[in-house]
Amino acid sequence: MTQLALVIDLNVCVGCHACVTSCKGWNASGDAGTLADLNPYGRDPTGTFLNRVQTFEVGDYPNTQTVHFPKSCLHCEDPPCVPVCPTGASYKRAEDGIVLVDYDKCIGCKYCAWACPYGVRELDGHEKVMKKCTLCVDRIHDPSLPERERKPACVLACPTNARLFGDIHDPQSEVSVAIRENGGYALMPEWGTHPANHYLPRRRIEFKVRPEDLQRFDNPLKVDGLLPKPATAEPALDDVTTW
Repeated sequence: MTQLALVIDLNVCVGCHACVTSCKGWNASGDAGTLADLNPYGRDPTGTFLNRVQTFEVGDYPNTQTVHFPKSCLHCEDPPCVPVCPTGASYKRAEDGIVLVDYDKCIGCKYCAWACPYGVRELDGHEKVMKKCTLCVDRIHDPSLPERERKPACVLACPTNARLFGDIHDPQSEVSVAIRENGGYALMPEWGTHPANHYLPRRRIEFKVRPEDLQRFDNPLKVDGLLPKPATAEPALDDVTTW
């Protein structure tokens, strides 16, 4: 049976959020419908995102490293969100293994969110239904698109190719080879959900920090008085630029 999934390489993810914005852009007008942003520029913004990037530091100062960890629905092979749904809105497709939500059946009870151990389901504040990553199901099976574009929006947008897409049940697929050759792992396997999405582990980069590297110095141009300083009579950027 086919099981489509994402494989994310934590070694090359730079946390640029291109996957987040492309996901939002495509799905807001696609199969997932509108993705509410309530008061997006306020003090306490809220919104619905199908993909998020969590960033944190590991190690002890000064030998620390930043890790960017993208996370979305993992399209589990045994998804706990499906059996708890009282209306049958959450379901897993047999033909490709994608876990989806039927918005016409969803009543927004949040049972699926409580059952999901990964915290990747969100209640849309406008439509009051649960939403999640669809692997861009309306895109990957669209015959009107060229073959090279039949991939999730996040995969196409990633500038470092940190995201791979394919059938993990096909041993010769790009994703299966990447998992096999790079020690790919599933997130929180102890829950027994058998996540389809996998991660390629971050390999710690060893480097030495010298004491002089920790000292701050002024810009040499500033010290020497060589920084360009335009005269006050010269036009400002607002004077010569049309915004």
